Amino acid sequence: MKRQKSAAEAAKQGRRIQEEVDAIDATTKAKPKPGKPMQAGEREYPEKFPAQHLEKSGSEKDLKLKPMYEAPGYEGSSKLKDMVALITGGDSGIGRAVAVLYAREGADVAICFLEERGDAEKTKAAVEKEGRKAILIQGDVSSADFCNAAVEKTVAEFGKLDILVNNAAFQEHTSDILDLTDEHFDRTLKTNLYGYFYMARAAVKEMQSGASIIMTGSVTGLEGSKELLDYSMTKGGIHAFTRSLSSQLIPKGIRVNAIAPGPVWTPLNPADRSAEDVTEFGTCAAMGRAAQPEEIAPAFVFMAAPCCSSYITGEILPVIGGYGS
Repeated sequence: MKRQKSAAEAAKQGRRIQEEVDAIDATTKAKPKPGKPMQAGEREYPEKFPAQHLEKSGSEKDLKLKPMYEAPGYEGSSKLKDMVALITGGDSGIGRAVAVLYAREGADVAICFLEERGDAEKTKAAVEKEGRKAILIQGDVSSADFCNAAVEKTVAEFGKLDILVNNAAFQEHTSDILDLTDEHFDRTLKTNLYGYFYMARAAVKEMQSGASIIMTGSVTGLEGSKELLDYSMTKGGIHAFTRSLSSQLIPKGIRVNAIAPGPVWTPLNPADRSAEDVTEFGTCAAMGRAAQPEEIAPAFVFMAAPCCSSYITGEILPVIGGYGS
């Protein structure tokens, strides 16, 4: 009897709570509008973007609103002193911002790029402005021969390889799986998965204990995206590759981690979305706006620096602008 009475009282309490909430809902004329996008950095970041569509592979110099990569509030402290990094997709976007901070922390940088030499030259100049050396390596990461050659050139120029950042990516949306052609699917997988594998395989041959590999994953690899079936598939694969390779390389003393960004303002997105869609890019994030590359790059420093992450391997770090809405 006591149990029945207790259950009845709990159910009654539940209904009373429901009635109270229903009464509040009934008197609420309209739900509050979403607040202003969150600004919590050293400087204010764009909340909307110009309507613009870029031809692939997308050039940063052609963007009406340039991505912010300089991170003027970030002060280096020799976390990567005299280390050597190779960054794929290093000519623009996240890759450029990472190159700049790596140089600010004392590393020399090899910058791999596909075709946008003007963007790559600007990244090289930005690295040199930080007082470090940079080289440019042009080619397609979906080629095993290119990846081997890129690592060889880096070691020949700088004498070693301490950090690999697998960052190059291909992204193009489709709304219907029936529109996702074999050619499209193949290009996405070859760039995003084959490229990461080939470059990691080449790099490991040259890496010593204390080195690290950092993969650029994505929130789409965590949550999926109905218009980015192939891209989401590859990013989920990159996360699995990160965890698997990290276990394999523990005996060698090489750490492997991934950063999984949310929406970030880079040439990748205007080269994917329509001009109209681009204006609202990133507003779906909990913070109400897209990130700028300089807001993502410090996470890559953290994962590369032995003084920060010597006990971290096999982790996927989401940098997605918060949770919920």
